Amino acid sequence: MAFSGSQPPYLSPGIPFSGKIQGGLQDGLKITIKGTVLYCSGTRFAVNFHSGYGDNDIAFHFNPRFEEGGYVVCNTKQNGSWGPEERKMHMPFQMGNPFELCFLVDSWDFKSAGIWPVNSAPITQTVIHTVQSSPGQPFPNPIVPPMAYPTSVYPMPFFTSIPGGLYPSKSIFVSGTVLPTAQRFHINLRSGSDIAFHLNPRFDENVVVRNTQINSSWGCEERSLPQKMPFARGRSFSVWITCEGYGLKVAVDGQHLLEYSHRLKNLPAINSLEVGGDVQLSHVQT
Repeated sequence: MAFSGSQPPYLSPGIPFSGKIQGGLQDGLKITIKGTVLYCSGTRFAVNFHSGYGDNDIAFHFNPRFEEGGYVVCNTKQNGSWGPEERKMHMPFQMGNPFELCFLVDSWDFKSAGIWPVNSAPITQTVIHTVQSSPGQPFPNPIVPPMAYPTSVYPMPFFTSIPGGLYPSKSIFVSGTVLPTAQRFHINLRSGSDIAFHLNPRFDENVVVRNTQINSSWGCEERSLPQKMPFARGRSFSVWITCEGYGLKVAVDGQHLLEYSHRLKNLPAINSLEVGGDVQLSHVQT
C-alpha cells in the first residue's frame, strides 16, 4: 500500500509526492500530512492511497476542490475505473493557509470525522475504515455513512483500556446517540482512581462541563464554549479527543469544540476510558 499527493496547489517535499506505507493499512495506523495550500496554478489537490503500483487501483481518493464554493470529493478507483463520487459540501481548507490532514485507519468502511484548528491552522481528521478482501479481489465500493457508526452493543457505564496511555498525537473516538430524555452523560479519561479529563454535557443546564478529579477532589470547572451546545437529546454524535503535549483537543460532529490543558502531567498513566450516563454507544476506539 502506498499514498501519493498530486496536482497543484501543494506542499514540500517535492510534489507530486509518493511514499510507501510499511505493512499496508492496519487498524490504529495514523498518517499525518502537514502543508500549505498555495494560491498558484490550480484549484484542487489530492491524497491517494494506492494498492500496488500505478494509478489503476486507488483504495481511497481524498480530493479537496476549490471550485463552486468549495467541496471535498472521496472516491475509489478499481481497474482504471472510478466509482460513484461522495461529495462533502464543506471546505475545511483555505487558499494560502497551512493545514494538518490526519488519516486514522479502522477496519470496516470509510468515514470523514472532524475538523478543528491547531495553532491557527485548519485540521481535517478523516477515519479510513478499510474493508478486507482477498488478494486479487476488487475493493468494495466506498461507503460514507452518517456521523454515527452502525449500532453495536456497549454496556453502560462502559469501561475500556487506552493501550499505552496518552501521548502526543494519540486519538480517542467515541460515537453514539443521546437518549431522548437525557439529563447528562460523561466521557472520562482516567488515571487509576483519578479522572484526568471529565467531559460532561448537561442538558438540564445546557452546558458542557470539563474538569479534573484528583484524590477524590474536583478542580475548577471549565464551562465556556465558542459556540452553542453541540449535543442534543435524541441525536447521534461523534467525539474525537486528540492528545497534544500541552493538553487535549476535542471535536464534536466534525467541528472543533474546545481545548483543555493537562492538569495530570503523567500522560502514560492516563490509560482507561469511561463513558456513562444517558447515551447509547455505537462505536469506541482507543
